[in-house]
Amino acid sequence: MVDRMVRERKLTEGDVEPASGRGKASAAKRSDIGGIPPVARGTPIAPPSAKGSSMSPDEDYDSESEGLDDNGIGLGVSGQGNVPASDNDTILRPKRIADMVGQTEVMDVLHIAIDAAKKRGEQLGHILFDGPPGLGKTTFATCIPREMGVHVEMTTGPSLKAPKELIPYLTNLERGSVLFIDEIHRLPKPVEEFLYTAMEDFRIDIVVGEGVNARTLNLALQPFTLIGATTRAGMLSGPLRDRFHIRQHLGYYDVEDLVEILMRNAKKLRVELRPDAAEEIARRARGTPRIANNRFLWVRDYAMSKSDGVVTKGVTGKALEMMGIDGIGLDRQDRRYLETLIRVFHGGPAGVEALGHTMSVSSDTLEDEVEPFLLRSELIIRTQRGRCATPRAFAMFK
Repeated sequence: MVDRMVRERKLTEGDVEPASGRGKASAAKRSDIGGIPPVARGTPIAPPSAKGSSMSPDEDYDSESEGLDDNGIGLGVSGQGNVPASDNDTILRPKRIADMVGQTEVMDVLHIAIDAAKKRGEQLGHILFDGPPGLGKTTFATCIPREMGVHVEMTTGPSLKAPKELIPYLTNLERGSVLFIDEIHRLPKPVEEFLYTAMEDFRIDIVVGEGVNARTLNLALQPFTLIGATTRAGMLSGPLRDRFHIRQHLGYYDVEDLVEILMRNAKKLRVELRPDAAEEIARRARGTPRIANNRFLWVRDYAMSKSDGVVTKGVTGKALEMMGIDGIGLDRQDRRYLETLIRVFHGGPAGVEALGHTMSVSSDTLEDEVEPFLLRSELIIRTQRGRCATPRAFAMFK
């Protein structure tokens, strides 16, 4: 009775109207929730950086509508490599888990979880993907809803500044559908805590009114799957981390897997890529598919501009040399870091702040973009006193 009276009364500014039923509120009602616009639905998959994008299972990639044949190759385009650059991300991203290369252990776990959920007729358990950038976290997150045949809502941690901004996403969810939050480690604490009951009990508590007239309404949600992606799992609170039923770490790819990815993508883009050229790109890709694809696209452009469009090993070497990328994947910034550490600080130890000031580069850039690969390549080590160059790094500058 109280709930009905609250819904029928005129809302004051700042009030929040609960959705009726189990998350089946109409778009018109959702537009009144705390002044938050409804989340758009029925739109194509957007890049990971897009805010509030959504996709339903019947919106699986339509090759004909995108001017592509069944193999994802451009139709009505003559010559090589003429797929528009803006379409590259859409074309290259796998649409099904079976289309992915590498991460075999992760795929095995997901296949079992998806198969079991389908047989039980239940939603998939909450999933957390963590690992360095460019290894396929978002790709997995967009493939899983297709495998389950369900709708997906997509957003990012930084875009959810307050709990009220999360409400439209949760109320839009249908039974068994997926909410994907990229960069989930950047959720503000209040939003993170708001997710606890949504994940565990499939309900949220909404406060309506102010002062003595304030009251809490309990809003039931449809059972859903939350998929989170993060590059910094350690920044997630323990309570949030523990609510994920499946946690998978994505590791770096070996050269053989990257070569297979590049050869597949070359076919999709109608580019003649020689196997030895693909191996050369893969060796300089830092074990990361995103970097491999980016460097391949640059080599493709170089081959079309400076040669006959065929990507050979020789053309690849010249193209990557022009970009300052050496044989193991170091770029100009990486080598400048090592040179500064060795020449100015005599190999260290040196603090990242001191290195950043000397190079006129922010310490965050060095820590997030430069140091991870140098550490993995055993060119530097981090000690309590600072960064030190290894004998291998000294050998590079003899």
